[in-house]
Amino acid sequence: MSNVFDDRQCTLGEGPMWHPERQQLFWFDILNKQLMTRENGTPKFWQFDECVSAAGWVNRNELMIASASKLFLFDLTSDTSTKLCDFEADNKVTRSNDGRADPKGGFWIGTMGYNAEPGAGSIYRFYKGELHRLFGDITISNAICFAPDGRTAYFADTAMQKIQKVSLDDDGWPVGTPVVFADLTGDDHNPDGAVVDSEGYLWNAQWGANRVARYAPDGSFVEEIPLPASQISCPAFGGADMRTLFATSAAEGLNGKDEGKTYFAQTNVLGQAEHRVIL
Repeated sequence: MSNVFDDRQCTLGEGPMWHPERQQLFWFDILNKQLMTRENGTPKFWQFDECVSAAGWVNRNELMIASASKLFLFDLTSDTSTKLCDFEADNKVTRSNDGRADPKGGFWIGTMGYNAEPGAGSIYRFYKGELHRLFGDITISNAICFAPDGRTAYFADTAMQKIQKVSLDDDGWPVGTPVVFADLTGDDHNPDGAVVDSEGYLWNAQWGANRVARYAPDGSFVEEIPLPASQISCPAFGGADMRTLFATSAAEGLNGKDEGKTYFAQTNVLGQAEHRVIL
């Protein structure tokens, strides 16, 4: 059973991240350029001057945030930002989208066109101060997440309706060619954000399907968590026991009362704690 965690209706909710030291959920409304959270039961947000979409935690008070033109360090106590590097700053067609920290302390972040221009997006990895492009020719980058042993990364191009996986070396860099992990074309599902639990099962938000779906390590479908909103965008595990699944959604193009809210559901599965970003 799902419940409303936060009833603010995001135009494009994305990037939920449970901060393990603060025991606090952060997420974004990309199109309204906001980082959102709740503190002591009270809604809170920070306003930025460009689209922001994903974050990793660096320490208790600092997040690394991806925006349309840069990666930057944001201090939650002083509300100050420090640029780490440019991020497709010379490309006005694209913005950041889905991203997550890997087990080695790197941060993977994807881009996409503002209007989902075909092939305009890429996936990058920021690791120990340097940004490297990993994959290109992606229309809507999504589903970036990692197996618990750090040997496999997952990602998707939503437009292709397939979740891919790629092996990682000892430093967390991809090796070899990505292969299909789950082909959703037969079910006509659109893979959005994803997270992997402690057992190595992948939980995928599916845009337009009112659900988060769970897949076994072999790519087979296991179960789903139905949710009131149609456009579910990304899940994250959190809560005191790491068994709560949070999910963001988007009200863009819709007018229902359930759209755009942030939900949670209790599971019997232990999630992975979000990994720290190493600058």
